[in-house]
Amino acid sequence: MNDKYEFLEHMADIKLKLNGNTLQDVFENVIFALAEYMSEGKKIESLKGKVIDVSGKDTSSLLYNFVDEILYLVDAEHFIPSKGSVLLRGNNLHAELYGDDTNKYTLKHIKAPTYAEMNIRKIKDKWTAQMVLDV
Repeated sequence: MNDKYEFLEHMADIKLKLNGNTLQDVFENVIFALAEYMSEGKKIESLKGKVIDVSGKDTSSLLYNFVDEILYLVDAEHFIPSKGSVLLRGNNLHAELYGDDTNKYTLKHIKAPTYAEMNIRKIKDKWTAQMVLDV
């Protein structure tokens, strides 16, 4: 466990809790969590960049669509981000992602994000989100 994210117990899939001082931090921390899970903790170099824009009807769908777009990059464009910078404007997101070619790594597969057990909330002065990823 670290202060950015943690993997929680789940019977069949990956349950992920994300933390941040801002909502933007939560979205940036999901990049780290996905990279750690897929690479099984091995360091992924930040040798390439990609810029993406994602939107949603609310914050939950925005997080879902952001994770879905990252998984698309892994599967279709063979790019795995290891870190990124996220700018949120309402239910729109602009992200600069940094990572590497997937063919340099042995990666665990994540099929898709889900809405199962998803929640995003502000508690006092911190943000937290939880979601389940289908493996």
